[in-house]
Amino acid sequence: MKLLTLNCHSWQEENQMEKIKTLANTIQEKSYDVIALQEVSQLEDGPIVYDQLKKNNYALVLLDELKQLGVTDYHLVWGFAHMGYPGYEEGLAILSKHPITNKEIFFVTEGRNTWKARSIVCATIQYNERLLSFYSCHLGWWHDEEEPCKFQMDSLLQKLDRSHPYFLMGDFNNSADIRDEGYDYLLSNGLYDTYKLAEEKDSGITVKGKIAGWDENKQDLRIDLILSSDEVKVLSSKVIFNGEHKPVVSDHYGVETEISM
Repeated sequence: MKLLTLNCHSWQEENQMEKIKTLANTIQEKSYDVIALQEVSQLEDGPIVYDQLKKNNYALVLLDELKQLGVTDYHLVWGFAHMGYPGYEEGLAILSKHPITNKEIFFVTEGRNTWKARSIVCATIQYNERLLSFYSCHLGWWHDEEEPCKFQMDSLLQKLDRSHPYFLMGDFNNSADIRDEGYDYLLSNGLYDTYKLAEEKDSGITVKGKIAGWDENKQDLRIDLILSSDEVKVLSSKVIFNGEHKPVVSDHYGVETEISM
């Protein structure tokens, strides 16, 4: 099973359509089973296509690019999180090659009408006759006093469906190299980092220098993660879209993981 997570920084990138085409070409090449995307935005005043999705939703545009490449078998779940950059509704998405048996969108912050509001998109799929759940996550910062990240993580942990295996994928905004903060807190609650389990891996770094939300950052960060409920067999964990392994498409790099299920 092949997984990809990417914070898209959508519609805030230079040469945005070229970068969407790069992402679509890579998805066609790699044929990921499940893709978790964050910062998946749409214009607030765009026309509605269906449900909450509007015509210029980044995920819909990506699906259109995939269709032009002959890839038509991805199912989409998108959920609204908050008003992001001026004029944009920001959300999260999951794309799955496998039938989605259940989907859920829920908030993990107390506030719901600020840019710090956080929601989670969950999709349960059928994979080789078993159920697996995938959560696309974009959490806040550990020391944020307005919307403490520990509250968000506790809210998320309480909502997890533990009746079958699950994966938390996304931008957790907590460095894996800082002890006794969000990363350690998640692992102390029984989650496994697929990067650590991987038989083959690289540096794991997904952020270099200053980006949105890390304006003072001067370090390399591993904040985009794929966490598992079970100690699964992970064949590889690699950073992608970092300029070395595929061109850069966002202010975050992506993470692709191959798991033997």
